[in-house]
Amino acid sequence: MTDHLGYRKKFGTLGPSTNTIVQPDFDDLRPVGVTNHYSRIAIPNDPVTDDASFMKLVDNINLATLDAVDILRTCEMDYLVMGMSAATFWNGRSGAETYLKMMTDRAGVGVSCGSFATEAALNTLKVKRIAFLSPYFDVANAQVKRFYQDCGFTVVRDVCLKRPSPVQIAHSTDNMCRQAIKDIDGDDVDAIVQVGTNLSMIRLAAAAELFLGKPVIAINTATYWHALRSCGIQDKRSGFGSLLEHH
Repeated sequence: MTDHLGYRKKFGTLGPSTNTIVQPDFDDLRPVGVTNHYSRIAIPNDPVTDDASFMKLVDNINLATLDAVDILRTCEMDYLVMGMSAATFWNGRSGAETYLKMMTDRAGVGVSCGSFATEAALNTLKVKRIAFLSPYFDVANAQVKRFYQDCGFTVVRDVCLKRPSPVQIAHSTDNMCRQAIKDIDGDDVDAIVQVGTNLSMIRLAAAAELFLGKPVIAINTATYWHALRSCGIQDKRSGFGSLLEHH
């Protein structure tokens, strides 16, 4: 006997309690027979004004993440899809590997997270020179850049939107994100990556590919794609970019 709705896979998914984007994004990407079961990482919606207050946000997330994983274990999930990304980039690729092992051990199942999912996406698309945008502050962008450099990519440019609170990340407009893409794009860039799971870009990134003529990878799309492919689910979807449509 299998789950009545999740007869292909039951995905446990998690994200900060302030995040109002990743859950609907993952649901939009869900194929028939796969179900998403969301657990919220309880954090306060404290103001974020500088690197120090952003680090406090990261600490708050880290303190509550494992509790959220434990809640998911009770539904007997088949796989864990992480809907929070900043911590998954921390301390270079080796630090990210340590973090992923901790999460895998705690979950008791396989795990997809934003850092390694976007790395896999970039390798699948065979690109090396990238630019990325985030809703973060400089301290976090430095960690993201270090991770990608450790993976062998050249980071040509990056920009952080410096959103003033966790909830406000989800209030970022298409115009803000579109301008950020323009600011970091160039002939010296093979692909653009967006990180920060509370930034709504799964459709904007797909549209941007059409007029830029290069891959634009939204982290929520990449993470869910990675989870599907890791579980042997090869369904293709149009409307969410070349990664999910062709790979």
